Amino acid sequence: MFTFETAQKICEIGGVKFGGQPGQYPTVVCSSIFQKGDRVFEGKRKEGFDEKRAEELLKTQDKLWEESGVPGMADIVANTGKEFERYVDFVTSVSDMPFCIDAWQMKPKLEGAAYCAEKGLLDRMFYNSITVWEEDIETEIREISQIGVKHVLLVAFDMADQMPSGRIAGTQKLLDAIDKVGAKFESIFVDTSVMNGPATAFCSVANRMIKEKWGLPTASAPSNGSYMWKKAREMWGFKGWSAADAGLES
Repeated sequence: MFTFETAQKICEIGGVKFGGQPGQYPTVVCSSIFQKGDRVFEGKRKEGFDEKRAEELLKTQDKLWEESGVPGMADIVANTGKEFERYVDFVTSVSDMPFCIDAWQMKPKLEGAAYCAEKGLLDRMFYNSITVWEEDIETEIREISQIGVKHVLLVAFDMADQMPSGRIAGTQKLLDAIDKVGAKFESIFVDTSVMNGPATAFCSVANRMIKEKWGLPTASAPSNGSYMWKKAREMWGFKGWSAADAGLES
């Protein structure tokens, strides 16, 4: 197995280690919960969720972790700060796994991070994420730094260059913004942004380039590529799509 000449950063969140040389630590599976369309919702989000089903999902992740040695992490998706409060309380009452707070807009992410700080959960919490699309990146970085966030994910992308080189440029832009603000985080990860099936390969190349250049832990979300491949589900049904999904994930 190859090794990187660049010193590799090893980060620890909630007792789980990330990064390092290839094969040094297991890949961590980050499973979304409470996202749009999640079957834990029987009706509208505001009507609540099926706690029994949500608990079963989290405990299944823990069971797979124990049996396989592949750690799990819950990606908690919410639209408001109040939702984050409810979901974070639930997840942390059911499992000890690390978790992300994940929202598209800055305001609920900041509110979720502040709530985790209030509850003393920042060692287990992963901020998902600082993105190149945010119009006021520096404000977001400053705010989460003041909250005391320790672990952050950078989503690297460049609309003008969707090849691996664009992911490198996106990473540099976000690292420059962190330096400009003067923020310090214990852990910085880079997500190279799978936007479709073929981009899975681009992201794999970009991840290697990032580890070679900065030694940072890297990630991608190949499930985004399969999730958006609606034609596969139409052609082959759920089982056929699941096979394609497994191929992309591997």
